[in-house]
Amino acid sequence: MNAEALGNVQVNWPDGERMSLPILWLRDVCPCEACRIAQTQEKRFHLATLETVSIETLGVSDEALWVAWTGGHSSQYPRSFLAKDHARVMPQWQPWSDDYTPAYFDFQAFQANDRMALLAIEEFLRSGVLILSNAPTEEATLELLAKRLGPIREVLFERIHNVKVDPRGYNVAHTNLGLPPHNDFASYSWPPSVQALHMLANEASGGRSTIFDGWALLEEFRSAEPEAFDVLCRVEVPFREFDESNETYACEPIIRLNTKGEIVIFRYSNQLMQVMNPADPDTAVFYDAYYKLSRRLFSSDKVRRFRLEGGQILIVASHRVLHGREVIDDAGYRHLQDAYFEHDNVRNMLTVLARSHD
Repeated sequence: MNAEALGNVQVNWPDGERMSLPILWLRDVCPCEACRIAQTQEKRFHLATLETVSIETLGVSDEALWVAWTGGHSSQYPRSFLAKDHARVMPQWQPWSDDYTPAYFDFQAFQANDRMALLAIEEFLRSGVLILSNAPTEEATLELLAKRLGPIREVLFERIHNVKVDPRGYNVAHTNLGLPPHNDFASYSWPPSVQALHMLANEASGGRSTIFDGWALLEEFRSAEPEAFDVLCRVEVPFREFDESNETYACEPIIRLNTKGEIVIFRYSNQLMQVMNPADPDTAVFYDAYYKLSRRLFSSDKVRRFRLEGGQILIVASHRVLHGREVIDDAGYRHLQDAYFEHDNVRNMLTVLARSHD
């Protein structure tokens, strides 16, 4: 066993297997009760309390590694712990297949049956869409979803938003016009990541709901137009939403990636997008890329259309899935309520349900 130039220690197990471990990592993850709070499994020890970190002696058996650290501390690590991939395996999204249709689950079963809720949430995390049927048609029913989706994410306008054809409404959703593909609150630096749309009554003709697999579209766009894709990841775009009492504003790229280059937010709202500075050279290159993407979006086969009936709740992963509405042809009574939740809380619920079910 020896220390390497890059701050690793080489461990040779009795059966011949070799393992290279970062020394600072090894000290940081010491599992003893002096370094970790047994009750909570949180770290008590902090590396910054040591002026230097070095190994005095090492010991190894078939099943464990012992380290005596300079300064007097000792650590014991099970071999299984050292060999384990400690990264949490997160559910992976999947692009919609050619024959994809949204999955329907019974509202009462989703609420009352843990196994059914687990299956429904797994489907939601894969496809970004879930429809609950046979829901109550009473106002504020969306409050009940906190049991499965976590607490409602409040925004400045309304905790639960009522959507009716209303000449006094503050945005286009309150007209009978069609709604192009979008996600709500692009005017927030971190828009709500889950949206639930509950149809209480739908006696109007027209007004079919539309949903779009935005991330799948963006992956195709990245392959076909890599330079345009990069522009949409780089150039900041202003978005604004307001009423008489509130105003929200954010200047963010349409596409946000994580450090691995994976898409994490598709921010798209023609309604809320504000005027960009024409003197900025980025404006011209942005519009070229935006036009190409929008043309692809409006001709995409990544769209699904369906009528949302009274007693149905459409739930979308709104950083991924864009939603919209076709033109409402007449003024028959139509009342929809929507509210917002957070994707982190839904993933947490899957973890809790899976643990409980096991």
